[in-house]
Amino acid sequence: MKVLVIGDIVGRTGRRLVERLLPELKTRYHPELIIANGENAAGGAGITPTLAEELFDYGVHIITSGNHIWDKKEIVPYISREPRLIRPENYPPGTPGRGWALIEVSGGIPIAVANFSGRVFMRDLDCPFQGVDKLLPLLQEKTKVILVDFHAEATAEKQAFGWYLDGRVTAVFGTHTHVQTADERILKSGTAYITDIGMTGPAEGVIGVEKDRALQRFITQMPQRFRPAKGPGVLNGIVIDIDEVTGLGRRIERIIEYG
Repeated sequence: MKVLVIGDIVGRTGRRLVERLLPELKTRYHPELIIANGENAAGGAGITPTLAEELFDYGVHIITSGNHIWDKKEIVPYISREPRLIRPENYPPGTPGRGWALIEVSGGIPIAVANFSGRVFMRDLDCPFQGVDKLLPLLQEKTKVILVDFHAEATAEKQAFGWYLDGRVTAVFGTHTHVQTADERILKSGTAYITDIGMTGPAEGVIGVEKDRALQRFITQMPQRFRPAKGPGVLNGIVIDIDEVTGLGRRIERIIEYG
């Protein structure tokens, strides 16, 4: 069984790439499940109900997110009623929405997708390590196939989270930094892992935003209003081949598609 995961979708360029390239990726890989991180889909910061529905219409089954999930206020009532859009599980109790989703694919196989946020250089949320320990027994009662989007800044924290869950979940894939890493592998106890799957959006910006504005911020240390860059785009992602019996990873492959 294969699962396709699409890296952080940035703005209109990212959405158009998903619309244009997803049909060919489905033909090439035949994924049972398609996951996308959509927290930057609305102009590079946040996501709206309309854009979430757009991504679902393109064929995405589950949308994960991260620290920008609340940037558009209209998402609050939507995430409370839409189980296919999830936010980091380690937000405090009482936060709208939830941090995991369960979906049944062809053949009646249930797949769980969980979302956690790191804390290094990020908001000081509840501990993701303790949080995942609390969540796993619930998910393991429902399925052996558990995929985790770890939305974090620090590579060390991401690697630590991967090793912490090795053998207990199917895959741990990092999001947030928008730069695809070349360390995809199957860990010692069978969990598929990559530090960051990368970004789906403008290819000629700085992590998706206009490079001139990013440069001015670095050079002058003055605040800038970031906007998604224009021009050609790139779709980053991964495909995970999963052993349906054990629920562990057999293979993980990076995707880089320009368009």
